Amino acid sequence: MAQLNGIEITRLANGMTVATDSMAGVETASLGVWVGAGTRHETPAINGVAHLLEHMAFKGTERRSARDIAVEIEAVGGVLNAYTSREHTAYYARILAGDVPLAMDILADILQRSTLEEAELSRERTVVLQEIGQAEDTPDDIVFDYFQETAYPSQALGRPVLGTADTVSNMQRDEIRGYLRRHYTGERMILAAAGKVDHAALVAAAERLFAGLPNSNAEPAEAARYVGGDRRESRDLEQVHLVMGFDGIGYRDDDFYAATVYSTLLGGGMSSRLFQEVREKRGLVYSIYTFAAPYSDGGLFGIYAGTGPDQLKELIPVVCEEIRKTPATLDKAEIDRARAQLKAGILMARESSSSRCEQLAQHFLVYGRPLPMEEIMAKVDAVDAAAIARVARRIAATPLTMTMLGPVDGLEPYAAISARLS
Repeated sequence: MAQLNGIEITRLANGMTVATDSMAGVETASLGVWVGAGTRHETPAINGVAHLLEHMAFKGTERRSARDIAVEIEAVGGVLNAYTSREHTAYYARILAGDVPLAMDILADILQRSTLEEAELSRERTVVLQEIGQAEDTPDDIVFDYFQETAYPSQALGRPVLGTADTVSNMQRDEIRGYLRRHYTGERMILAAAGKVDHAALVAAAERLFAGLPNSNAEPAEAARYVGGDRRESRDLEQVHLVMGFDGIGYRDDDFYAATVYSTLLGGGMSSRLFQEVREKRGLVYSIYTFAAPYSDGGLFGIYAGTGPDQLKELIPVVCEEIRKTPATLDKAEIDRARAQLKAGILMARESSSSRCEQLAQHFLVYGRPLPMEEIMAKVDAVDAAAIARVARRIAATPLTMTMLGPVDGLEPYAAISARLS
C-alpha cells in the first residue's frame, strides 16, 4: 500500500488499482469501478458495444435479476449508475458508509457475472435504439456527434458513443462477451472511493470479490488522427446549431492548463469574450460557449452556438474575429478572472464525494497517479498571457472543423470561413 496526499493506493495481484480518498465529517461514500475502455476501443462493426454492455450489466447476473439489483441498492437509499465515454466506462454508487460492502458486492457481480440473456439483450437493443432516435431528434445534441465524426473521420474516436441503428440492431451476445473479455481486465480497472471509507476493508473486499478478473492488458486504441472539415445538414428548425473548432490539447500535453484557461477566457462564462461580444453586445445568440475536450493523446477545442438563420451570417465572422484577435489583446484582469473561475470550480468539486471519487479514477486512468491539489493549483497559477497566446495560436493554426444543423442554406463556403481565421 502507498499513501500520497491523504490518498491510499493498493495494486492488487490481478492488476486492479484500489484508491481511496477519505473525507472527514461525512457519513456517505461514493465508489465505483472505472474501466479504461470505451468507444475508441471498438471496431466499426461493433460500434456501440461499450455502451450496450454498460446497459446489459444491470439486466441480471447469475444470482441477481435486474429487479434485484435495483431493489437492493435502493432499499438502503443508495444510487447505482453508469456511463460510457469515448475512452472509458464507469460503474458507480453513492451510499451510506455502512452500506459500502453491499455496493461493492453488486458492482463486482454486474461486472463479472452478468448473464447477458438473449431476451434482455433484445429488449435493451430496443431501448438503445430509442436513445439513438432521441439523440437524432435533439439537434443541440447530435450536432456534437457530427463534429466528432468530422474531426476524426474513419476512426473509432469519431464514431458515436451510442453506436448506430444498424450496429446496435445487429449486435450479438458473443460480440458483447468478446469485448468484455478483451477489455474488462484488472490492468484496466480502477476501483476508486471517496467519503467515509476504510481503505484496508475496501482492499480486502476487492481481493475477494474481483479475484477472478484476468490481468492481461488489452491492445491500446488506435492513435488519434485529427483531420477536420465541414458538414452542414439542412433541417427545418427554428435555429441553426453550430459547432466550430480545432485540434485541441490532450491531458498529458504541457499546454493542457493553458488551453483550459484560454477556453474559460474565450467562452467559459457570462464575462467571457464571446458571451459579451456575441450575446450581450450584438444579441446574436441565446447560447454560446467554448469547450475543451481532452483525450489521452489529443483533444478537441470548440465553440457551440445556437442562433437564428438571419443572424448566422453575422455570427460566424464575429466569432472568427474574436479567435483571431484574442492572442494579441489579452489583459491581466480577464486572465486573473479566468484562472479564478477555473480554480473555484476545481475546489468546489472537492466538497463532493462523488466528484472526488471520479477525479481520483480519472487521474489514475490518464496519469497513473493522483495529482495533488497543490500541483494542479500551481499549474493553473503559472498560466500567463504568453502561455495563453501561444496555445491560442497553436489551436487556431490547425484545420477548422465546422458542423451545422438547421436552415443553413446560403452561408459562405468552408474555405472562406477558414480564411477569416488567418
